[in-house]
Amino acid sequence: MRFNYYFWPLNLQALKTILNGTQLAITIDRLCHQLIETHLHFEHTVLIGLQPRGIYLSDRIHHTLQKLLPGTPIPYGKLDITFYRDDFNKGAALHVPSETDINFSIENKRVVLIDDVLYTGRTIRSALDAMLDFGRPATVELLVLIDRRFTRQLPIQPDYTGRTIDAIISEKVRVLWQERDGKDEVIILE
Repeated sequence: MRFNYYFWPLNLQALKTILNGTQLAITIDRLCHQLIETHLHFEHTVLIGLQPRGIYLSDRIHHTLQKLLPGTPIPYGKLDITFYRDDFNKGAALHVPSETDINFSIENKRVVLIDDVLYTGRTIRSALDAMLDFGRPATVELLVLIDRRFTRQLPIQPDYTGRTIDAIISEKVRVLWQERDGKDEVIILE
């Protein structure tokens, strides 16, 4: 049976909304302005969204940056980490790979990794391993929409954060996207 990341089991109940659609748009705009402050002309900077869920955020970040900086080329790719996961081939869950689309070298570039939720840090560790197939970056920064700060298993912290939340281990954070779910919202499920 294939696990579907896009829907949650029916027995989970929404506890509260962390970000509604308007707040999510404002947060993305703020994150883009923070990137512009740090990278200015994006001359040696590339954006990489993490498959499968981080690409919705990275698509929006890239699109917003293109609107804010018309004519500025900002290399953008999408990275699948399926075969770099530390739980690949373990357990009953079948990991279905997504597409990696990086048609540029990251050698000596400033890489901004983009994901929706930072939880244990294991996804980011896998992304760091996978990135090395495309070159050795000068620096790597992490941009996340939601940082679940008390659940880290590895010493990984974001450089850009949309919202930091405290959620207990039994609570699930779900990011809903218009393109996939019919609305933009970040919720906590019990």
